[in-house]
Amino acid sequence: MEEWAVEVENLVRRYGDVTAVDGISFSVRRGEMFGIVGPNGAGKTTTLETIEGLQTPTSGSTRVLGMDSHRQAAEVKERIGVQLQASAYFDFLTLKEILELFGSFYRRRLPARELLARVGLEDKANSQVRHLSGGQQQRFSIIASMVNDPELLFLDEPTTGLDPQARRSLWELIRDIRQQGTTIVLTTHYMEEAQTLCDEVAIMDYGRIVALDSPERLIEGLEAPFNLRLHLSRAVDAACLAVAGVGQVSVNGEGQDREYRLQVASVTDSLPPLLDRLAECEAQILDMEVEKATLEDVFLALTGRQVRD
Repeated sequence: MEEWAVEVENLVRRYGDVTAVDGISFSVRRGEMFGIVGPNGAGKTTTLETIEGLQTPTSGSTRVLGMDSHRQAAEVKERIGVQLQASAYFDFLTLKEILELFGSFYRRRLPARELLARVGLEDKANSQVRHLSGGQQQRFSIIASMVNDPELLFLDEPTTGLDPQARRSLWELIRDIRQQGTTIVLTTHYMEEAQTLCDEVAIMDYGRIVALDSPERLIEGLEAPFNLRLHLSRAVDAACLAVAGVGQVSVNGEGQDREYRLQVASVTDSLPPLLDRLAECEAQILDMEVEKATLEDVFLALTGRQVRD
């Protein structure tokens, strides 16, 4: 069996003078959950749609399940599932009827009621999509992309617009699909989502991949892979916190709610000189929280800015 579910080599996609995807390469192993992460406008959706065969590359190549996703588009589409960033359904068809209609387009198909039961929507089989909540609509859009029991599933921003509870519920669904043996490629601008779900991530910005590895290795590669969050007895200048081993210092809030966030290479090495410096500044630590850095910190270190929505 082919080891790679997806192979992308030197992919470029231009729209006139605008380069949406700028010479990227990566591969996705079978059974893996792979994330393409970055801010809106980074080129994530264009990359996904080109791999799926929905867009034609300006140059470079994309292979899916060992097949050229453009020259063998019909064969590829029989074996993949695609959940688009925005989906539109027939207004007056029920969920069951939509799934049966979509299933009729494929040689291999799963029963509609089996799919609905998988996401807890069996009691909504005779309802219309417009009568579902946001979280229910997103769950339905995922199973609508799985009517052909795909080997490879593409999810484009699957949790955008959901509240935190609905988002985490959808994470559990995505994990369950992966555990059944389906390879998943997803895009997201939520770094926490990629860090929680993905085996490997490609961080994109301005059409290029700026980092590619597992979330853990990307975080461990930071010069300052830990964050200290402090509340102090009095306000101090950020320079007062600049001791050996401390990287970026940021300050949020005002008065007693003012929080100091320090990126540090080692908590045990940085804390003693930090306490000494604070004593010189006549300030004490009221409370302190230690956190491991996140993919958000990796993106900030690579680009010098927060993720843009």
